[in-house]
Amino acid sequence: MASTVTTSKDSAATSRPGYGRLLRTRGAWTFLLPGFAARQPFAMLTLSIVLLVQHTTGSYGAAGAVAAVTGVSMALFAPYTGRLADRHGQRAVLVPGVLVHAAAGLALTALALNDAPLWALFAAAVPTGASVPQVGPMVRARWGFRLKGSPLMATAAAFESVTDEFTFVVGPLLATALCTTVDPSAGLVTEAALTLVGGLLFAAQKGTQPPVATTADGHPRVRHASALRVPGVRVLIVTFLGIGSVFGGMQVSLAAFTESIGEPGLNGVLYGVFAAGNMLAGLACGAIAWKVAPQRRLVVAYAALALAASALWTADSALLLGALGLLVGMCIAPALITGYTLVESLVPAGARTEAFTWLTGAVALGQAAAVTVAGQFEDRLWDGAGFLVPMGGTLLALATLLALRSRLAGAPRGRTVARGMGHREPVAVD
Repeated sequence: MASTVTTSKDSAATSRPGYGRLLRTRGAWTFLLPGFAARQPFAMLTLSIVLLVQHTTGSYGAAGAVAAVTGVSMALFAPYTGRLADRHGQRAVLVPGVLVHAAAGLALTALALNDAPLWALFAAAVPTGASVPQVGPMVRARWGFRLKGSPLMATAAAFESVTDEFTFVVGPLLATALCTTVDPSAGLVTEAALTLVGGLLFAAQKGTQPPVATTADGHPRVRHASALRVPGVRVLIVTFLGIGSVFGGMQVSLAAFTESIGEPGLNGVLYGVFAAGNMLAGLACGAIAWKVAPQRRLVVAYAALALAASALWTADSALLLGALGLLVGMCIAPALITGYTLVESLVPAGARTEAFTWLTGAVALGQAAAVTVAGQFEDRLWDGAGFLVPMGGTLLALATLLALRSRLAGAPRGRTVARGMGHREPVAVD
Protein backbone atom coordinates (compact mmCIF):
# COMPACT_ATOMS: atom_id res chain seq x y z
CA MET A 1 0.00 0.00 0.00
CA ALA A 2 1.34 3.39 -0.92
CA SER A 3 2.18 5.76 1.85
CA THR A 4 -0.32 8.50 2.58
CA VAL A 5 2.22 10.76 4.28
CA THR A 6 2.90 13.97 2.40
CA THR A 7 4.67 17.15 3.27
CA SER A 8 2.62 20.27 3.81
CA LYS A 9 4.26 21.82 0.77
CA ASP A 10 3.29 18.89 -1.48
CA SER A 11 -0.23 18.85 -0.10
CA ALA A 12 -0.69 22.54 -0.72
CA ALA A 13 0.63 22.20 -4.24
CA THR A 14 -1.78 19.38 -4.96
CA SER A 15 -4.82 21.11 -3.49
CA ARG A 16 -4.08 24.46 -5.11
CA PRO A 17 -2.72 23.76 -8.61
CA GLY A 18 -2.51 27.40 -9.62
CA TYR A 19 -1.21 29.29 -12.63
CA GLY A 20 2.12 30.10 -11.01
CA ARG A 21 2.95 26.43 -10.55
CA LEU A 22 1.73 25.66 -14.07
CA LEU A 23 3.94 28.30 -15.68
CA ARG A 24 6.96 26.97 -13.81
CA THR A 25 6.59 23.67 -15.68
CA ARG A 26 9.91 22.90 -17.31
CA GLY A 27 10.00 23.95 -20.95
CA ALA A 28 6.52 25.53 -20.91
CA TRP A 29 7.54 28.98 -22.11
CA THR A 30 9.39 27.57 -25.10
CA PHE A 31 6.08 26.55 -26.68
CA LEU A 32 3.68 29.01 -25.02
CA LEU A 33 5.03 32.20 -26.58
CA PRO A 34 5.35 30.98 -30.18
CA GLY A 35 2.09 29.08 -29.70
CA PHE A 36 0.31 32.30 -28.83
CA ALA A 37 1.69 34.02 -31.92
CA ALA A 38 0.75 31.09 -34.13
CA ARG A 39 -2.88 30.87 -32.96
CA GLN A 40 -3.57 34.63 -33.17
CA PRO A 41 -4.54 34.50 -36.88
CA PHE A 42 -7.27 31.93 -36.16
CA ALA A 43 -9.27 34.65 -34.39
CA MET A 44 -8.97 36.91 -37.43
CA LEU A 45 -9.80 34.52 -40.26
CA THR A 46 -13.60 34.30 -40.31
CA LEU A 47 -14.20 37.96 -39.57
CA SER A 48 -11.60 39.06 -42.13
CA ILE A 49 -13.32 36.95 -44.80
CA VAL A 50 -16.77 38.27 -43.85
CA LEU A 51 -15.65 41.92 -43.99
CA LEU A 52 -13.73 41.51 -47.26
CA VAL A 53 -16.38 39.55 -49.16
CA GLN A 54 -19.23 41.71 -47.85
CA HIS A 55 -17.34 44.77 -49.10
CA THR A 56 -16.78 43.32 -52.58
CA THR A 57 -20.23 41.71 -53.02
CA GLY A 58 -22.47 43.84 -50.81
CA SER A 59 -24.08 40.73 -49.31
CA TYR A 60 -23.73 39.29 -45.83
CA GLY A 61 -25.22 36.08 -47.17
CA ALA A 62 -22.40 35.67 -49.70
CA ALA A 63 -19.80 36.67 -47.13
CA GLY A 64 -21.18 34.19 -44.62
CA ALA A 65 -21.26 31.43 -47.23
CA VAL A 66 -17.59 31.88 -48.16
CA ALA A 67 -16.60 31.99 -44.49
CA ALA A 68 -18.74 28.88 -43.93
CA VAL A 69 -16.92 26.95 -46.67
CA THR A 70 -13.66 27.83 -44.93
CA GLY A 71 -15.01 26.61 -41.59
CA VAL A 72 -16.44 23.37 -42.98
CA SER A 73 -13.18 22.63 -44.76
CA MET A 74 -11.25 23.20 -41.55
CA ALA A 75 -13.64 21.04 -39.55
CA LEU A 76 -13.31 18.15 -42.02
CA PHE A 77 -9.53 18.27 -42.29
CA ALA A 78 -8.58 19.22 -38.70
CA PRO A 79 -9.02 15.71 -37.21
CA TYR A 80 -6.95 14.21 -40.02
CA THR A 81 -4.26 16.80 -39.31
CA GLY A 82 -4.36 15.87 -35.62
CA ARG A 83 -4.04 12.17 -36.41
CA LEU A 84 -1.04 12.84 -38.66
CA ALA A 85 0.55 14.92 -35.88
CA ASP A 86 0.08 12.04 -33.42
CA ARG A 87 1.68 9.60 -35.85
CA HIS A 88 4.46 11.64 -37.44
CA GLY A 89 5.07 14.57 -35.08
CA GLN A 90 3.71 18.10 -34.98
CA ARG A 91 6.55 19.71 -36.92
CA ALA A 92 6.12 17.37 -39.89
CA VAL A 93 2.49 18.48 -40.24
CA LEU A 94 2.76 22.13 -39.25
CA VAL A 95 5.48 23.38 -41.61
CA PRO A 96 3.80 22.44 -44.92
CA GLY A 97 0.43 23.41 -43.46
CA VAL A 98 1.33 27.04 -42.76
CA LEU A 99 2.91 27.42 -46.20
CA VAL A 100 -0.26 26.18 -47.91
CA HIS A 101 -2.50 28.32 -45.69
CA ALA A 102 -0.62 31.54 -46.39
CA ALA A 103 -0.70 30.92 -50.15
CA ALA A 104 -4.39 29.99 -50.15
CA GLY A 105 -5.36 33.01 -48.03
CA LEU A 106 -3.57 35.38 -50.38
CA ALA A 107 -5.23 33.71 -53.38
CA LEU A 108 -8.67 34.17 -51.79
CA THR A 109 -7.87 37.84 -51.17
CA ALA A 110 -6.81 38.42 -54.78
CA LEU A 111 -9.93 36.72 -56.14
CA ALA A 112 -12.26 38.77 -53.93
CA LEU A 113 -10.59 42.07 -54.89
CA ASN A 114 -10.89 41.22 -58.59
CA ASP A 115 -14.64 40.50 -58.33
CA ALA A 116 -14.25 36.81 -59.05
CA PRO A 117 -17.48 34.78 -59.18
CA LEU A 118 -18.75 33.22 -55.98
CA TRP A 119 -17.76 29.71 -57.06
CA ALA A 120 -14.14 30.84 -57.39
CA LEU A 121 -14.21 32.24 -53.86
CA PHE A 122 -15.60 28.92 -52.64
CA ALA A 123 -12.80 27.08 -54.44
CA ALA A 124 -10.14 29.21 -52.75
CA ALA A 125 -11.88 28.93 -49.37
CA VAL A 126 -11.48 25.12 -49.33
CA PRO A 127 -7.65 25.00 -49.09
CA THR A 128 -7.68 28.09 -46.87
CA GLY A 129 -9.77 26.28 -44.30
CA ALA A 130 -8.22 22.84 -44.76
CA SER A 131 -4.73 24.19 -44.01
CA VAL A 132 -5.58 26.20 -40.87
CA PRO A 133 -2.79 25.23 -38.43
CA GLN A 134 -4.15 23.36 -35.40
CA VAL A 135 -1.89 25.12 -32.93
CA GLY A 136 -4.34 25.13 -30.01
CA PRO A 137 -4.74 21.33 -29.96
CA MET A 138 -0.99 20.93 -30.42
CA VAL A 139 -0.28 23.16 -27.42
CA ARG A 140 -2.81 21.18 -25.34
CA ALA A 141 -1.13 17.94 -26.39
CA ARG A 142 2.23 19.37 -25.28
CA TRP A 143 0.77 20.22 -21.90
CA GLY A 144 -0.51 16.65 -21.61
CA PHE A 145 2.95 15.30 -22.42
CA ARG A 146 4.68 17.58 -19.93
CA LEU A 147 2.18 17.11 -17.07
CA LYS A 148 1.29 13.41 -17.55
CA GLY A 149 -1.82 13.17 -15.39
CA SER A 150 -0.86 15.87 -12.90
CA PRO A 151 -3.68 17.78 -11.16
CA LEU A 152 -2.35 20.75 -13.11
CA MET A 153 -4.09 19.42 -16.23
CA ALA A 154 -7.34 21.19 -15.29
CA THR A 155 -5.39 24.40 -14.73
CA ALA A 156 -3.68 23.94 -18.09
CA ALA A 157 -7.07 23.52 -19.78
CA ALA A 158 -8.24 26.76 -18.18
CA PHE A 159 -5.04 28.54 -19.14
CA GLU A 160 -5.42 27.45 -22.75
CA SER A 161 -9.01 28.64 -22.81
CA VAL A 162 -7.90 32.02 -21.48
CA THR A 163 -5.16 32.17 -24.10
CA ASP A 164 -7.63 31.30 -26.86
CA GLU A 165 -10.04 33.94 -25.70
CA PHE A 166 -7.36 36.57 -25.36
CA THR A 167 -6.64 36.02 -29.03
CA PHE A 168 -10.36 36.54 -29.66
CA VAL A 169 -10.15 39.84 -27.83
CA VAL A 170 -7.23 41.04 -29.92
CA GLY A 171 -8.03 39.30 -33.23
CA PRO A 172 -11.46 40.81 -34.03
CA LEU A 173 -10.29 44.27 -32.97
CA LEU A 174 -7.24 43.99 -35.21
CA ALA A 175 -9.20 42.55 -38.15
CA THR A 176 -11.90 45.22 -37.89
CA ALA A 177 -9.36 48.03 -37.59
CA LEU A 178 -7.37 46.81 -40.58
CA CYS A 179 -10.41 46.20 -42.79
CA THR A 180 -12.20 49.46 -41.96
CA THR A 181 -9.28 51.91 -41.71
CA VAL A 182 -6.55 50.47 -43.95
CA ASP A 183 -8.12 48.33 -46.67
CA PRO A 184 -10.84 45.65 -46.79
CA SER A 185 -8.16 43.11 -47.72
CA ALA A 186 -5.73 44.07 -44.96
CA GLY A 187 -7.24 41.72 -42.39
CA LEU A 188 -6.84 38.58 -44.50
CA VAL A 189 -3.36 39.57 -45.72
CA THR A 190 -2.21 40.12 -42.13
CA GLU A 191 -3.77 36.82 -41.08
CA ALA A 192 -1.78 34.96 -43.73
CA ALA A 193 1.48 36.65 -42.74
CA LEU A 194 1.01 36.00 -39.01
CA THR A 195 0.13 32.36 -39.68
CA LEU A 196 3.32 31.85 -41.66
CA VAL A 197 5.67 33.53 -39.16
CA GLY A 198 4.01 32.26 -35.97
CA GLY A 199 3.53 28.74 -37.28
CA LEU A 200 7.16 28.34 -38.31
CA LEU A 201 8.36 29.66 -34.94
CA PHE A 202 6.13 27.18 -33.11
CA ALA A 203 7.23 24.29 -35.31
CA ALA A 204 10.85 25.08 -34.47
CA GLN A 205 10.25 24.10 -30.81
CA LYS A 206 11.00 20.41 -31.35
CA GLY A 207 12.04 19.64 -27.80
CA THR A 208 8.56 20.01 -26.28
CA GLN A 209 6.43 18.20 -28.85
CA PRO A 210 4.95 14.85 -27.74
CA PRO A 211 7.07 11.91 -28.91
CA VAL A 212 5.79 9.76 -31.75
CA ALA A 213 5.03 6.16 -30.77
CA THR A 214 7.28 3.87 -32.80
CA THR A 215 7.76 0.17 -33.37
CA ALA A 216 10.95 -1.73 -32.57
CA ASP A 217 12.41 -0.87 -35.98
CA GLY A 218 11.79 2.85 -35.53
CA HIS A 219 8.73 3.24 -37.76
CA PRO A 220 5.63 5.11 -36.53
CA ARG A 221 3.20 2.77 -34.83
CA VAL A 222 0.01 2.51 -36.89
CA ARG A 223 -3.23 3.02 -35.05
CA HIS A 224 -6.30 1.32 -36.40
CA ALA A 225 -9.05 3.48 -35.01
CA SER A 226 -9.82 7.10 -34.39
CA ALA A 227 -10.46 8.95 -31.15
CA LEU A 228 -13.94 9.37 -32.63
CA ARG A 229 -14.69 5.81 -31.53
CA VAL A 230 -14.78 6.94 -27.92
CA PRO A 231 -18.49 7.57 -27.12
CA GLY A 232 -17.72 10.49 -24.83
CA VAL A 233 -15.78 12.26 -27.58
CA ARG A 234 -18.84 12.10 -29.83
CA VAL A 235 -20.96 13.70 -27.10
CA LEU A 236 -18.37 16.44 -26.64
CA ILE A 237 -18.36 17.07 -30.39
CA VAL A 238 -22.09 17.85 -30.29
CA THR A 239 -21.66 20.21 -27.35
CA PHE A 240 -18.81 21.98 -29.10
CA LEU A 241 -20.91 22.33 -32.25
CA GLY A 242 -23.33 24.36 -30.14
CA ILE A 243 -20.49 26.53 -28.85
CA GLY A 244 -19.40 27.11 -32.45
CA SER A 245 -22.91 28.30 -33.27
CA VAL A 246 -22.44 31.05 -30.68
CA PHE A 247 -19.14 32.22 -32.17
CA GLY A 248 -20.45 32.19 -35.75
CA GLY A 249 -23.80 33.77 -34.95
CA MET A 250 -22.13 36.52 -32.93
CA GLN A 251 -19.59 37.36 -35.63
CA VAL A 252 -22.14 37.95 -38.40
CA SER A 253 -24.89 39.40 -36.25
CA LEU A 254 -22.67 41.88 -34.44
CA ALA A 255 -21.28 43.11 -37.77
CA ALA A 256 -24.81 43.54 -39.16
CA PHE A 257 -26.10 45.18 -35.97
CA THR A 258 -23.31 47.76 -35.74
CA GLU A 259 -23.72 48.62 -39.43
CA SER A 260 -27.48 49.04 -38.97
CA ILE A 261 -26.91 51.64 -36.25
CA GLY A 262 -24.24 53.44 -38.30
CA GLU A 263 -21.31 52.43 -36.06
CA PRO A 264 -19.40 49.66 -37.89
CA GLY A 265 -16.31 50.34 -35.80
CA LEU A 266 -18.15 49.04 -32.73
CA ASN A 267 -18.15 45.54 -34.18
CA GLY A 268 -14.67 44.68 -32.95
CA VAL A 269 -15.35 46.33 -29.59
CA LEU A 270 -18.54 44.35 -28.94
CA TYR A 271 -16.94 41.09 -30.03
CA GLY A 272 -13.97 41.93 -27.83
CA VAL A 273 -16.31 42.39 -24.85
CA PHE A 274 -17.83 38.99 -25.59
CA ALA A 275 -14.38 37.38 -25.76
CA ALA A 276 -13.24 39.25 -22.64
CA GLY A 277 -16.09 37.70 -20.67
CA ASN A 278 -14.92 34.30 -21.84
CA MET A 279 -11.34 35.10 -20.84
CA LEU A 280 -12.24 36.38 -17.36
CA ALA A 281 -14.40 33.35 -16.64
CA GLY A 282 -11.59 31.11 -17.84
CA LEU A 283 -9.18 32.73 -15.40
CA ALA A 284 -11.62 32.12 -12.56
CA CYS A 285 -12.16 28.48 -13.55
CA GLY A 286 -8.46 27.77 -13.49
CA ALA A 287 -8.04 29.32 -10.04
CA ILE A 288 -10.73 27.15 -8.42
CA ALA A 289 -9.96 23.74 -6.92
CA TRP A 290 -13.09 22.00 -8.20
CA LYS A 291 -14.73 19.27 -6.11
CA VAL A 292 -17.71 18.78 -8.43
CA ALA A 293 -17.33 16.07 -11.08
CA PRO A 294 -16.50 17.51 -14.52
CA GLN A 295 -19.50 15.77 -16.10
CA ARG A 296 -21.85 17.67 -13.79
CA ARG A 297 -19.94 20.93 -14.26
CA LEU A 298 -20.36 20.62 -18.02
CA VAL A 299 -24.14 20.17 -17.78
CA VAL A 300 -24.55 23.15 -15.44
CA ALA A 301 -22.26 25.40 -17.50
CA TYR A 302 -23.98 24.48 -20.74
CA ALA A 303 -27.43 25.12 -19.33
CA ALA A 304 -26.28 28.60 -18.28
CA LEU A 305 -24.84 29.19 -21.76
CA ALA A 306 -28.07 28.20 -23.50
CA LEU A 307 -30.08 30.49 -21.23
CA ALA A 308 -27.78 33.47 -21.81
CA ALA A 309 -27.62 32.91 -25.60
CA SER A 310 -31.41 32.79 -25.76
CA ALA A 311 -31.56 36.45 -24.70
CA LEU A 312 -29.27 37.89 -27.40
CA TRP A 313 -31.96 38.47 -30.02
CA THR A 314 -33.89 40.77 -27.64
CA ALA A 315 -31.11 43.41 -27.52
CA ASP A 316 -32.08 46.76 -29.06
CA SER A 317 -29.03 48.85 -28.16
CA ALA A 318 -25.26 48.49 -28.29
CA LEU A 319 -25.03 48.84 -24.50
CA LEU A 320 -27.51 46.03 -23.83
CA LEU A 321 -25.94 43.86 -26.51
CA GLY A 322 -22.52 44.40 -24.94
CA ALA A 323 -23.82 43.36 -21.52
CA LEU A 324 -25.49 40.24 -22.90
CA GLY A 325 -22.40 39.40 -24.94
CA LEU A 326 -20.27 39.66 -21.81
CA LEU A 327 -22.62 37.26 -20.01
CA VAL A 328 -22.60 34.77 -22.88
CA GLY A 329 -18.81 34.88 -22.98
CA MET A 330 -18.62 34.19 -19.25
CA CYS A 331 -20.79 31.09 -19.75
CA ILE A 332 -18.74 29.70 -22.66
CA ALA A 333 -15.42 29.38 -20.81
CA PRO A 334 -16.56 26.86 -18.15
CA ALA A 335 -18.12 24.63 -20.82
CA LEU A 336 -15.04 24.73 -23.07
CA ILE A 337 -12.58 24.16 -20.24
CA THR A 338 -14.53 21.26 -18.78
CA GLY A 339 -14.93 19.64 -22.19
CA TYR A 340 -11.20 19.79 -22.89
CA THR A 341 -10.44 18.51 -19.37
CA LEU A 342 -12.67 15.47 -19.94
CA VAL A 343 -10.52 14.43 -22.90
CA GLU A 344 -7.75 13.41 -20.49
CA SER A 345 -9.94 10.77 -18.83
CA LEU A 346 -11.62 9.61 -22.05
CA VAL A 347 -8.78 9.35 -24.57
CA PRO A 348 -5.30 7.74 -24.38
CA ALA A 349 -2.31 10.05 -24.64
CA GLY A 350 -1.31 8.84 -28.12
CA ALA A 351 -4.61 10.05 -29.62
CA ARG A 352 -5.22 13.28 -27.73
CA THR A 353 -4.04 15.65 -30.45
CA GLU A 354 -6.61 14.06 -32.73
CA ALA A 355 -9.29 14.27 -30.02
CA PHE A 356 -8.55 17.94 -29.43
CA THR A 357 -8.75 18.63 -33.17
CA TRP A 358 -12.15 16.90 -33.33
CA LEU A 359 -13.37 19.36 -30.73
CA THR A 360 -11.73 22.33 -32.42
CA GLY A 361 -13.15 21.16 -35.73
CA ALA A 362 -16.60 20.87 -34.16
CA VAL A 363 -16.39 24.50 -33.04
CA ALA A 364 -15.35 25.48 -36.58
CA LEU A 365 -18.17 23.45 -38.14
CA GLY A 366 -20.74 24.92 -35.79
CA GLN A 367 -19.34 28.35 -36.51
CA ALA A 368 -19.50 27.74 -40.27
CA ALA A 369 -23.13 26.64 -40.13
CA ALA A 370 -24.01 29.56 -37.88
CA VAL A 371 -22.28 32.09 -40.13
CA THR A 372 -24.25 30.80 -43.12
CA VAL A 373 -27.64 30.74 -41.40
CA ALA A 374 -27.12 34.01 -39.53
CA GLY A 375 -26.06 35.73 -42.76
CA GLN A 376 -29.25 34.58 -44.47
CA PHE A 377 -31.35 35.68 -41.50
CA GLU A 378 -29.75 39.13 -41.54
CA ASP A 379 -30.31 39.50 -45.30
CA ARG A 380 -33.89 38.19 -45.34
CA LEU A 381 -35.38 38.96 -41.91
CA TRP A 382 -34.92 41.81 -39.46
CA ASP A 383 -31.73 43.35 -38.07
CA GLY A 384 -30.61 41.12 -35.23
CA ALA A 385 -32.40 37.99 -36.48
CA GLY A 386 -29.02 36.28 -36.72
CA PHE A 387 -28.92 36.13 -32.92
CA LEU A 388 -31.56 33.40 -33.09
CA VAL A 389 -28.83 31.06 -34.31
CA PRO A 390 -26.83 30.90 -31.03
CA MET A 391 -30.07 30.28 -29.17
CA GLY A 392 -31.10 27.39 -31.40
CA GLY A 393 -27.63 25.84 -31.54
CA THR A 394 -27.05 25.80 -27.79
CA LEU A 395 -30.54 24.54 -26.96
CA LEU A 396 -30.21 21.59 -29.36
CA ALA A 397 -26.75 20.75 -28.04
CA LEU A 398 -27.97 21.00 -24.43
CA ALA A 399 -30.76 18.52 -25.15
CA THR A 400 -28.22 16.08 -26.61
CA LEU A 401 -25.86 16.54 -23.67
CA LEU A 402 -28.62 15.85 -21.13
CA ALA A 403 -29.69 12.72 -22.98
CA LEU A 404 -26.18 11.28 -23.40
CA ARG A 405 -24.27 12.65 -20.42
CA SER A 406 -23.63 9.15 -19.02
CA ARG A 407 -21.22 8.53 -21.91
CA LEU A 408 -18.85 11.15 -20.51
CA ALA A 409 -17.75 8.81 -17.72
CA GLY A 410 -14.22 7.51 -18.19
CA ALA A 411 -13.48 3.83 -18.65
CA PRO A 412 -13.12 1.77 -15.43
CA ARG A 413 -9.59 1.37 -14.16
CA GLY A 414 -7.71 -1.35 -15.97
CA ARG A 415 -9.79 -1.14 -19.15
CA THR A 416 -8.82 0.59 -22.36
CA VAL A 417 -10.84 3.50 -23.64
CA ALA A 418 -11.53 2.28 -27.16
CA ARG A 419 -10.68 -0.92 -28.94
CA GLY A 420 -8.32 -0.93 -31.88
CA MET A 421 -6.28 2.13 -30.99
CA GLY A 422 -3.04 0.28 -30.33
CA HIS A 423 -1.01 0.09 -27.14
CA ARG A 424 -2.01 2.37 -24.33
CA GLU A 425 -2.10 2.78 -20.59
CA PRO A 426 -5.37 2.34 -18.66
CA VAL A 427 -7.14 5.64 -18.05
CA ALA A 428 -8.52 6.31 -14.59
CA VAL A 429 -11.99 7.70 -14.00
CA ASP A 430 -12.04 11.30 -12.86
